[in-house]
Amino acid sequence: MEPALLCELHAHTTWSDGELSLRELVDLYGRAGFDVLSVTDHVLRSDDPWRLPETCVREESFGSYLADVEAEAERARALYDLLVVPGLEVTHNHVEPDLAAHAVAVGLREFVSPDEGLVGSLLAAREAGAALIAAHPHGPDADPVPARTTRRFWLEWETLSPLVHRAELFNGVDVYSWVAGAAVPPVASGDSHAREHLSSWKTLVPCAKHEEALVAFLRSPGAAYLAPFSAEPVAEPAAA
Repeated sequence: MEPALLCELHAHTTWSDGELSLRELVDLYGRAGFDVLSVTDHVLRSDDPWRLPETCVREESFGSYLADVEAEAERARALYDLLVVPGLEVTHNHVEPDLAAHAVAVGLREFVSPDEGLVGSLLAAREAGAALIAAHPHGPDADPVPARTTRRFWLEWETLSPLVHRAELFNGVDVYSWVAGAAVPPVASGDSHAREHLSSWKTLVPCAKHEEALVAFLRSPGAAYLAPFSAEPVAEPAAA
């Protein structure tokens, strides 16, 4: 059996709304001993209700984004033995949370526009070979940040579940308990936007450390392992 790889499957940089540059993000996860970092910056609909030009990857910038990720991937592997994988967060924001949904596309190397609609963009990302993860799929409870609440996967799960391969049970400090009974393999991610998001539940994936194996496993029904990760040193127990 392959050793389990410690993975961050959902992370953002200054290419979208992250606080860290791509290099800073790579160094953060590399120094923390991770095996895999998936860079999944936002791509937004042209009519996104909160759209700002600097907060997403666009079709015209996707080639530069992918080249930047690939250059950092080479450095990360040489310096930290860290596998860096490109991706996007296909982002369907809506003023009505019941119509909002995000999906992380791990291993996506073709631009996919959310303007195709949620179903169309998920199908396009699957066809391009990515592994699709339902991101922060809120159930009945709202997010502490109201504009971040995304309930469409929960409300339309019977229809939408065949279009994704996995769903986030943990996202940062949030838990979506309905995913545990949703008959879909769960994952955990930091949804990293800042240094403090390094500490959260993460996913351990039992596969070889290369992009094709990682994406193939995430697209499969194989069981991954979820575990808490803390960047803070663990105190030794006091002597008796």
